[in-house]
Amino acid sequence: MKRAGRWLSSLWLAGCLVGTGCSKKEEAPPHPAAELPAPDDTPTHPSGAPEGAVPRAKPPVAAGELPPEEPGAEPSGTGAPSGTGSPSAGAAPSGAAGAGTGTPSGGGSATGAGGVTPENPKNREWTTDAVSLDRRDVPQATLRSVRAGAHPDYDRVVFEFEGTQLPGYRVEYTKEPAVQCGSGDPVSLAGKGQLQVSFTPAKAHTDAGEPTVATRELKPALPVLLELERTCDFEGEVTWVLGNKSHAPFRILELREPTRLVVDVKH
Repeated sequence: MKRAGRWLSSLWLAGCLVGTGCSKKEEAPPHPAAELPAPDDTPTHPSGAPEGAVPRAKPPVAAGELPPEEPGAEPSGTGAPSGTGSPSAGAAPSGAAGAGTGTPSGGGSATGAGGVTPENPKNREWTTDAVSLDRRDVPQATLRSVRAGAHPDYDRVVFEFEGTQLPGYRVEYTKEPAVQCGSGDPVSLAGKGQLQVSFTPAKAHTDAGEPTVATRELKPALPVLLELERTCDFEGEVTWVLGNKSHAPFRILELREPTRLVVDVKH
């Protein structure tokens, strides 16, 4: 009996060991990643560059793709150069037909080169009063052409002379009707304002007595200037009279290359 009990006990113990070994599996060793600390909330792709990093330069943009300037913003590099400003009041008008730009004569001093009286800048101002400049001691100048043309704000008459020296002049609205200087015959001109332009010392003929200006009368029918006629070429004086619609303001310009005296009559 005792032997049978021991045998049963041994059998039962063996069965328990076998059953325990079958039901219980061997655990695998822990993976190294399991030992890392839990990740924090830092984003995988940061929105900004790391601190201290140099930002990457943007690729160049083609000129045609430049963004438009903001309203009121001044484009860089396209502003007007400093010192341009508006032209001075004494500057000759640009783009004048028949007169060109030329170079103003004189510098406002009492006497110019060779003792010749230079241009008076005041004569370039608009006026209805008489304007004159005395040059009696210069050689006699020869008038070569007379022409007229219209501009946006004024009508222009150009008296062109031979050589480099302009004669003296007097420009004024006459109170009495114009007359021919040799005969005294009256001159009938269109318009209510007769603007007389006289040059001294000057001539409008050659030494042989031939006229240097093809015509002695012009009828351009401009906005203000209706007609002009030569009334004198005698004893060193040449005179033309402008028939204007009214006693409109005028100004005088002296220009060079070629030598010209310009009379502008305001619209």
